[in-house]
Amino acid sequence: MPADPILTPEQIQATAQSIARQQYPSGAIPWYAEFDGYPAGHVDAWNHVEAAMALTVAGLTEPARRAYAWLRDQQRPDGSWPAKWESEQVTETGGESNHAAYIAVGMWHELLITGDDEYVRGMWPTVRRAVDYVLSLQTERGDIKWIRYEDGRVGEESLLTGCSSIYQGLRCAVALAERFGEPQPDWELAADQLGHVIAHHPEAFADKSRWSMDWYYPVLGGAVRGEQAAALVESQWDTFMVPELGCRCVSDQPWVTGAETCELVMALDAIGDPRARSVFREIQFLRHEDGSYWTGWQFRDQRHFPGDRSTYTAAAVILAADALSGATPAARIFKEIAGRPLGPSAPSDPLACGCAQVPART
Repeated sequence: MPADPILTPEQIQATAQSIARQQYPSGAIPWYAEFDGYPAGHVDAWNHVEAAMALTVAGLTEPARRAYAWLRDQQRPDGSWPAKWESEQVTETGGESNHAAYIAVGMWHELLITGDDEYVRGMWPTVRRAVDYVLSLQTERGDIKWIRYEDGRVGEESLLTGCSSIYQGLRCAVALAERFGEPQPDWELAADQLGHVIAHHPEAFADKSRWSMDWYYPVLGGAVRGEQAAALVESQWDTFMVPELGCRCVSDQPWVTGAETCELVMALDAIGDPRARSVFREIQFLRHEDGSYWTGWQFRDQRHFPGDRSTYTAAAVILAADALSGATPAARIFKEIAGRPLGPSAPSDPLACGCAQVPART
């Protein structure tokens, strides 16, 4: 039986409507709409997909499908998307790997909730191209570089948060491939290697430990589970958690944010940590009377910071509420994919990551 909801269905609907109100007629969903003379926030593919997923949870299928259609039409021949649009004009051309991978999560989520095989099958070529792009950035060790620039240069760094999200994306992509009779064993092997590197090779990733996402995303994406996940959560709890307020965005600033807090809630829920519900309750002070959510709270100055009510924050709230309540068939998407629990992976090539030594010649 679904757990008692912290937010009512009516409140979820109001929050979803706050996202839909900010969607452009084209289908693109910016971080936030123009307000008080400030220009609208930018659009990026990852947050755009997250917002579309939230719309689907709330039953707003038409705006969700417009969002996915826009993304399909914006995909470039290599399978990537520009990193950023402002006022619906491309302003950063590089293609980020985690942006490309998230369409697989969106489509698996859409399939779970709507059961519309025909629609998702129509989006399958978009997913396939996106995953091929992502894996073109995978190193021999198994980590995935964060970006390829327009001139073909590949960014030097692999990012732990991005790769953790990609891990979930690859698992969803494998499930979609099997669903549509086009199994992709190479994708599964790539996911195995990536998951192992996330869990056991911190040296593969740029040091972004100032950001809370690098703390909980290995758990949220599913590469870290069990005792290792519990230990990871405890290791930085006092660094990032502010009692009765939520999760900091960065460790050295007095700022809690709704999206990071709700993502942490989903990570906690995924490993059965009972604090998930109480942390979700705490962040409800960011709720606006119209159902939208302020992005964050600067607790030293006692003010909302920044001063927007972002679509990605509203989306994270809806997805966290769904995970906690079990209200939709997609509520377990951060726990399992196609009936298989997310979790640690054995490396598909232990020689590549250095976990096995090449035998000496005799």
